[in-house]
Amino acid sequence: MDDNQKKELFSKAFVKALAAQSGLRSAKPDVDDDSIDVIIRGRGYRTGIRNPQIDVQLKCTANDEGDEDFLKFSLSLKNYNDLRGEDVLCPRYLFVLVVPPNCEDWLVHQSTYSTIKHCCYWFSLGSMPAVKNSTSITLSIPRSQRLTSQSMIYLMNVASTREVA
Repeated sequence: MDDNQKKELFSKAFVKALAAQSGLRSAKPDVDDDSIDVIIRGRGYRTGIRNPQIDVQLKCTANDEGDEDFLKFSLSLKNYNDLRGEDVLCPRYLFVLVVPPNCEDWLVHQSTYSTIKHCCYWFSLGSMPAVKNSTSITLSIPRSQRLTSQSMIYLMNVASTREVA
């Protein structure tokens, strides 16, 4: 298996683990032709939408570029256009998992626990403008938007009110 396939599997496993910890369901679309890799659903919300859902494009990279405030990430124009806009049924997000260059360092195993290395960030492209780029666009993703079980619940709470974070 090449490194890109490993990154794809690792990012899916990471998001599924967070969803499970958060009490949310995760599913894979039958076809990935709309830049959606994972669907995350809540159940039993008391206000707004009873069973909110968010659609997610996953990316995994070993290029931790940018500065302490922003991760710089190059996204294909196709993904950018599929994820942007407010004319979708469910909020769409980009999740970018940053890992060490060597896949042996992605997980650190101790005798009583394991640690996943580095961080995942979420980003909404809903209000992003059309661009004239021909292949890709570089995004500045706030490092404050770390994907954790708490932030995943936050995104679901926002979705339950028919909003986008």
